[in-house]
Amino acid sequence: MSLVELIAQADERGLAASGLACLDRCVPLLGGDDLVLRPLWASLADGSDWSAGLEKARDSLGSGAETGGGAGGQSDEAETLARRMLDAAPVSQEAADVRLWADACSVASLQIHRLLDPAEDAAPSVDTRREGGTEGMSPLVAAELRRQVTVLELLAGHGAAGLRRALDVSTEGRRVLRAVVSRRARGLG
Repeated sequence: MSLVELIAQADERGLAASGLACLDRCVPLLGGDDLVLRPLWASLADGSDWSAGLEKARDSLGSGAETGGGAGGQSDEAETLARRMLDAAPVSQEAADVRLWADACSVASLQIHRLLDPAEDAAPSVDTRREGGTEGMSPLVAAELRRQVTVLELLAGHGAAGLRRALDVSTEGRRVLRAVVSRRARGLG
């Protein structure tokens, strides 16, 4: 099943987890620590309101107007996409709101990985990847696509019990992106 199909079939918790996982993997671009989004994960696990945790995360990560001191080019574009994911996060976890957000986060996260991958991705856009086209996919984009699919499958198959594994998948992806960002900052990638 393609990523687009998985998102279309996901329930509210699956959609919220999908969007949150994309954002969580991109936190290194926003200068956040590994725990900044943990209150949101906890809210998903217990079904509680996540608005207070979201406000705290936004305060911690700053606003788009306060950042932008990057090296320019692709790094700045990637940071802007990550910031938009955070800024667009819905205060409520209602299906219509989280569906739009999860879909936008999926696109943004794949685009971020495409921008930061030193290897060329042969597809004309990330939409090709989301619809199942994998020929000529760059390694970083391929790994991000696998993570997005895995998170949605975990939540579809295990419900709330799949959240722990989804967080593990996200943590792994965050470490990878943090390493990529660090290499680029040192001029190695």
